[in-house]
Amino acid sequence: MDQAVTPMPQGAVETLKSVTTATLTTILLKKGLRNVWMRGAAPCVGMEPGERIVGRAFTLRFVPAREDLATPASWSSPISTRAAIEAMPDGVIAVVDAMGVADAGIFGDILCSRMKKRGVAALVTDGALRDIDGVEKSGLAVWCSGVAAPPSVAGLTFVNWQEPIGCGGVAVFPNDVIVADSDGAVVIPAALLDEVLELAPEQERMEAWIMEEVAKGVPLPGLYPMNAETKARYEADMAKR
Repeated sequence: MDQAVTPMPQGAVETLKSVTTATLTTILLKKGLRNVWMRGAAPCVGMEPGERIVGRAFTLRFVPAREDLATPASWSSPISTRAAIEAMPDGVIAVVDAMGVADAGIFGDILCSRMKKRGVAALVTDGALRDIDGVEKSGLAVWCSGVAAPPSVAGLTFVNWQEPIGCGGVAVFPNDVIVADSDGAVVIPAALLDEVLELAPEQERMEAWIMEEVAKGVPLPGLYPMNAETKARYEADMAKR
């Protein structure tokens, strides 16, 4: 639980904020990773139109509720969501494995307000939240599966933080990088971050150029994906800019 969070490389957050999650899934697919988009983690509250949030993953894990452990008294335990929040450093994205449980809210307005106060960048979960009006007022950006009034202990037991989890069917390790926008949340494995940072801006430039060609009426065959002739035309055009 004391695994340190690695600072992001200089400029990495700014670079990734300019790259859509759709582009990232394509880049990671080319690297052989097909399962990087978290199912059920949809934009919920706190995100401005067109906003994209980037940060290291700080993981939390729930398991199914067990009556002797999933009690209101557990909220005061050293192993609790409250203790996990106090361990979150500035700038991380909290990624919570709630097993897709939709009828218990893992966090509410008070916990989300505390996360915002600590500088947590966002919350991403395959579970539900409660006190949603208060969560929205907290200003914390949240990706989740929906809302539910009952507390977490009605359906889940909190067991740990900063260990490998499965969120929305995706393996997430502490210090992986999360990028979340209107299309959902994507995990970039920590070991691939440097490669993605190198490839992503060029992929965005290429797709922007293709959109310009589409706007001109250029047909898709040979354009998307590019054939050799189109790629040569693209490179020549980029050299002039």
